[in-house]
Amino acid sequence: MATIEVTYRKSAIGYKQDQKDTIRALGFKRLNQTVTHEDTPTIRGMIYKVTHLVDVKDGGQA
Repeated sequence: MATIEVTYRKSAIGYKQDQKDTIRALGFKRLNQTVTHEDTPTIRGMIYKVTHLVDVKDGGQA
């Protein structure tokens, strides 16, 4: 299955708690951290919710 790389670029301070929770659920612990996830609709929905805080890059095939 295809993967995507997500990088945490902007702090969630000042944003709603549900967005902070989404950042944590994606696996981020610090700024500029990059995590890899399978490209599923669930992950895409989470990324869409915090798109202003992260950068997304296509990781290709796993």
